[in-house]
Amino acid sequence: MAQLNCEVPLGQTVAKHYNLLEEKGKDARKDSRIYHLRNFNNWIKSVTIADIIQKIRNERQFNVLDIGCGKGGDLLKYKKANITHIVCADIAETSVKQCEERYNQMKDSSGNRNNNNNIFTAEFITADCTREQLRPKYKNQEIEFDLVSIQFSFHYCFESLSQARQMIQNVSDNLRPGGMFIGTTPDSQEIIKRLRKSESNMFGNSVYSIKFEDSYNDSNVKIPTFGAKYDFHLEGVVDCPEFLVYFPIFIDICREYGLKLVYRKNFDEIFNENKEKRESKQLMNFMAALEVYSKDNSNSLVGDKDDYNYAEQQLNSNSDQFNKQLGTLSQSEWDVILVYIAFCFQKLPTNDIQITDNEHK
Repeated sequence: MAQLNCEVPLGQTVAKHYNLLEEKGKDARKDSRIYHLRNFNNWIKSVTIADIIQKIRNERQFNVLDIGCGKGGDLLKYKKANITHIVCADIAETSVKQCEERYNQMKDSSGNRNNNNNIFTAEFITADCTREQLRPKYKNQEIEFDLVSIQFSFHYCFESLSQARQMIQNVSDNLRPGGMFIGTTPDSQEIIKRLRKSESNMFGNSVYSIKFEDSYNDSNVKIPTFGAKYDFHLEGVVDCPEFLVYFPIFIDICREYGLKLVYRKNFDEIFNENKEKRESKQLMNFMAALEVYSKDNSNSLVGDKDDYNYAEQQLNSNSDQFNKQLGTLSQSEWDVILVYIAFCFQKLPTNDIQITDNEHK
């Protein structure tokens, strides 16, 4: 299996990065330059997870497989959704331990309120899901999942065709017919568009950068379907190699494993679809997914003044004299958000039912 001529397998490099990433707590995160960006991405996950669970839930138990679970940032989302059981898997052992600790804290908290039945059961697995089968590692190897979620980590499997197949097999083999596979990943089309516009092998701004070792900025250079590596840096959160996900091939492999595309959406599309919905809007405010902008707080904003030109224009164009502020993000943060897409696939039953989708969007 190709390792792109690296002495250390890239999976180990990624695992080491996340194992060493310090857990600073909620209060410390508020001092981060990308505090609102991280909250915005968390909000995107919240609305997409809640929407899918609501659509496919029935009276039976609801099981979730969280691949690339990290430190357990989505556990509370599943608690609110009242699921039955979750399996959390990640390549980084330290992250899996922290995820389990977070779950135990949630469980203890529920028990202290005499509400212990409200918390789902859970198990935790350290594994490279691009190289290992997950099913033999479960306590109940006959379990079927209603939802498989891979958030901000699917792109690692596009190091090679065999790794992509193993990852998608881990999804398909564990989903019940009709179950859903959702995730988030960088948009390779948007990345290459920005790369070639930059006329160099890297681009970015004050909060993120993407750098290629190969000359993919040259339109005459053929970009490989697998192993198209770049180094992604996001202020204080990510600093490790990733791979471009060629989405048409992603769809083709999923189809081989009985998974049909339901949607592929940019983050700004999800934002526009949900920003005026009552519950989503309330959640956005609660999570501080947007920064409050007004002419009176220009000195306390996380970004430079020029990062808010669009927000200022919107505020000036508002005819409501009583509305002197709005929720927004700095342009530097929006530039990062527009790199990402969310996707959803459904596991087809054996009789191949028809599903409405936006496959060719």
